[in-house]
Amino acid sequence: MSDTTTWPHHALGKELSNWGRWGDDDEVGTLNFITPAKLVAAAQLVRTGKTFDLGMSFGKEGPATPNTFRDNPQHLMTLLPSDSTGAPDGMFGTDDLVVMSLQAATQWDGLAHMGYGGHFYNNVPAATVNNFTGASRDSFDKVAGRPISRGVLLDIAALKGVDRLADSYEVTAADLLAAEERQGVTVESGDILCVRTGWHQWFAEGDRDRYMGENEAGLGLDTLRWLYDREVAAVAADNWAVEVYPSPVEGTYAPFHQVAIRDMGLTLGEMWDFEALAADCAEDGVWEFLLCAPGLKVTGSVGSPITPIALK
Repeated sequence: MSDTTTWPHHALGKELSNWGRWGDDDEVGTLNFITPAKLVAAAQLVRTGKTFDLGMSFGKEGPATPNTFRDNPQHLMTLLPSDSTGAPDGMFGTDDLVVMSLQAATQWDGLAHMGYGGHFYNNVPAATVNNFTGASRDSFDKVAGRPISRGVLLDIAALKGVDRLADSYEVTAADLLAAEERQGVTVESGDILCVRTGWHQWFAEGDRDRYMGENEAGLGLDTLRWLYDREVAAVAADNWAVEVYPSPVEGTYAPFHQVAIRDMGLTLGEMWDFEALAADCAEDGVWEFLLCAPGLKVTGSVGSPITPIALK
């Protein structure tokens, strides 16, 4: 199956393509759905002042698997109090640096993160990502401040009556619809959809290998048409890759990513922590909130670490 037209997810990607929808030079993708009016409406969702940190810590204990293409942060001090001795007024200071993979823990996948057929989102050639410039097109710095909108949490684990979904459970469009109905909430244009599988609990319990393993519950390909029709701005999940693993499409790697990022221009969030937020939403029955999740404005980057905050 070397001809890309024979792959079912590539056929789906052609159907759901947003190439040219916002112009031939667009590097923003579905985050274009977050309009000024959407931001004004989202701000009105803050009523109690409660905040929820949806991110992991960035440290050597993080989820990145050692000796792979991603590394957990290496934190070093570059200025210590002892380096400042002798100041007349007793002043001393500190400074530090971090060396890390930009997608080592809670993060956004940018639009130059994954492609196929020689192109990234909006017909950008693969060669635009290189060692000299990084991503000269579709770089995450083009959208770093945009992921702020109405957030909606759909708790699929709770829908199924479990604390976490089973290995390789494939979340379907029918599941998303059923979760909406159960929770009394509707995903609308410009929303950032948060999907709880319960998978983060494996990492919280200290089982990094299980959390980062190859039998992950996650979104299936049939949710992509639903996300397209709803004009979702971005999708975040509490697992390591958003999509189900192993892929139900034999012989492929990350087919959901391929269609979502390359064809739809859909920004994906991975390794989020929804546990405290889900518990609060279940208690008060409010599953919508202001979600603030801007990333780092790193020139030429293909993703970004984040500390997303939900405000209710």
